[in-house]
Amino acid sequence: MKTAEQMVAEARTRIREIDVADLRAMDPDDVVIVDIRDVRERAKGRIPGSVHAPRGMLEFWWDPESPYHRDVFAQSGKTYVLHCAMGWRSALAADTLTGMGFDVAHLDGGLDAWKEAGGEIEMPER
Repeated sequence: MKTAEQMVAEARTRIREIDVADLRAMDPDDVVIVDIRDVRERAKGRIPGSVHAPRGMLEFWWDPESPYHRDVFAQSGKTYVLHCAMGWRSALAADTLTGMGFDVAHLDGGLDAWKEAGGEIEMPER
């Protein structure tokens, strides 16, 4: 049996990882930050400008053949950077989307790393 940690470690060998400094260096017009956390987690704060795509719907929202497809995930020339709280879920999600043929990256350390680096957090409107 594999542990979740082993699965994440294997996924990290197959995906593109970026750190907070890499993300900050990217042109904001060329990046879509995708928050895959649960809606309850996102309600406690988010990276400004990020879009929400819960992990349970990710494949369906991304797939242009799916009835659940979201146009935000079909923007040509954009770099999609996935994140979760600490980077485990987003590593697995990036591995899945990479396996589907999509060009995505994952934020190493997730929102925790963003906060530790002094990244801004916005609260959602209620």
